[in-house]
Amino acid sequence: MSESIIDISRDFFNEIVKPILEKEFPSETAPTAFGVFGYGSEVLRLDDAYSTDHHWGIRINALMPEALFAARNDAIQQTVSAKLPAAWRGHSLREGLSGGRGLSLTSLEGYLTRTIGLDHAPKTYEEWLSVPEEDIMHIVGGEVWHDPSGLFTSIRRTFNDYYPEPVRLRRIAHWCRYFSGMGTYALKRAILRNNELYATTTFAKAIRLGIQLAFLLERQYFPYDKWLLAYFERLPRLADPLRPLVYEAVRLSTGWERKLELLEKMADILDATMVADGILKPHPKFKRSASSGYRLMEHAYAEIIKGLPSEIKTVVPVWDQIYMERFHSGYVNSLDMDTWHSLLNLTPESESGG
Repeated sequence: MSESIIDISRDFFNEIVKPILEKEFPSETAPTAFGVFGYGSEVLRLDDAYSTDHHWGIRINALMPEALFAARNDAIQQTVSAKLPAAWRGHSLREGLSGGRGLSLTSLEGYLTRTIGLDHAPKTYEEWLSVPEEDIMHIVGGEVWHDPSGLFTSIRRTFNDYYPEPVRLRRIAHWCRYFSGMGTYALKRAILRNNELYATTTFAKAIRLGIQLAFLLERQYFPYDKWLLAYFERLPRLADPLRPLVYEAVRLSTGWERKLELLEKMADILDATMVADGILKPHPKFKRSASSGYRLMEHAYAEIIKGLPSEIKTVVPVWDQIYMERFHSGYVNSLDMDTWHSLLNLTPESESGG
């Protein structure tokens, strides 16, 4: 796309919305953060022509303290909405998931809870491990243009400083376990039993987990699956050695035995990286088993687990987007079926001539 909706939205905020807020609600504006962040490909500047068919348009996300939001949200939304144009520079104003056309205002604590499951930045190792990694993008992605109090900016900074090292190592251990035990080992057994359904599902999990493990080794957060490839290409160390393996492995024309071989080559690269980084001790080359395959990453899993602080050895990292899904279920429940169908681009065949 020629111009990102983030850039258009920033101009809209500075030229149209900010003057209204500073005139009508100066005390409410002071502790509020404004920008484009949260949900959607446009937050990551990955929006394209296909992105515009739902939940797309000029948007300003705004976060204010919970008590202030509860007291002043309705007045702010009503006043601002009445002063906004229907469109700007040829773009419609997006209706926010939390309400508001053009300006989507919500509480800081509420936003954090529905994305990362906490109403504050993580303070303990266990709190860090309770946050689904994909949802960290809702905090660090996009831009913040105006945050006089610095509350949201401070939380973004905490996440941008990345995981405390014991937390990163605990997550690496978990991904090693699943890439191997639920991935390459499971694929080997599926091939031996000629179970193509199991082979398909376990290969998909393995290739995703292997790539995500590379992000952890690079100290970079991984995004949703649909954006994983774009961010994988940017990894400074591991994109080049892993790229040809990944590209060949995901081709439909690549057979199961070759897919497994490529996953095992990925394991060697990831293992060598962990040894070079001092995460693992140097070790001898291991043989592949005719029945179990090459469970190299589970060697790493055990070695890392044994060296972790005792309080997180058995804490399983959260990797499902349970907090976002909880919010999304409530959002969908608030819509009538016609609106929901329009967002899904579901049109009765009788209306489309089909």
